[in-house]
Amino acid sequence: MTPVIHTRDLTRRYGSLAAVNGVSISLDENRIYGLLGRNGAGKTTLMSLLTGQEFATSGDIEVFGTSPVENAAVLQRVCFIKESQRYPDDFKIKHVLRSAPWFFPNWDPDFAAALVTDFNLPLNRKMKKLSRGQFSAVGVIVGLASRAPLTFFDEPYLGLDAVARQLFYDRLLADYADHPRTVVLSTHLIDEVADLLEHVLLIDAGRIIVDAPTDELRGSVVNVVGGRDAVDRFTAGREVLHSDGIGGLVSATVSRLTDAERTAARDAGLELTAVSLQQLVVRLTESTNNEFQESA
Repeated sequence: MTPVIHTRDLTRRYGSLAAVNGVSISLDENRIYGLLGRNGAGKTTLMSLLTGQEFATSGDIEVFGTSPVENAAVLQRVCFIKESQRYPDDFKIKHVLRSAPWFFPNWDPDFAAALVTDFNLPLNRKMKKLSRGQFSAVGVIVGLASRAPLTFFDEPYLGLDAVARQLFYDRLLADYADHPRTVVLSTHLIDEVADLLEHVLLIDAGRIIVDAPTDELRGSVVNVVGGRDAVDRFTAGREVLHSDGIGGLVSATVSRLTDAERTAARDAGLELTAVSLQQLVVRLTESTNNEFQESA
């Protein structure tokens, strides 16, 4: 089966800065992916490359088996919703929704109307007069109602309050069940979307440092908690992603413990606690950044 997205050694440079650096990924159809990373890690640049809005410095990109650059047959199957979306100054919400079918063949006007009601949007208000939350809600509606086979959300929902964000997650999951497609969510709100994500791509300094199913990733790292001496003995010779403590109590984040090692830790009086996806992302990017600084 041909992947929806396939890249090989994809690189985008701005002068001496490699915003995307040697990225090789494959994304399958009908899955929800999380594209995670810190500010400036390369998330938006990568999505801009995949949607034909940026030109690669080197490497290859295939979307639906061919290049997305100036390719109408590909781009009409793609929806890219981003926080910095721009509209004509005189556009109202109703104009955005009326023009959407020109770009998205699978547009569902009834679903869009239901979402307008859900988010309580004023259809006759100009886009430039909207609050940040209302502006974000318009992007969410377009992304969902487009039903594009490949849909990118580049943090357009940051302006939404907690209730509205949960509404977005609920509507996304429900509609995805009825109308499967490939969805890529780029967000800093990792714990909020963790249960939606089937696969995680973690990018740092332009490089993909994690490309793994979410369930596999969650089980790959654990916190080992206990007395300092016991934790130090257990973690000796192991990769420790992070360690902190208060007084004599220490917590060390370690990766890839076998069942036998987990049993040995408990027999040594140590407690094993789960690491959330957000904590894992923080620990992995901290570790990668430290390695980069040491090699610089």
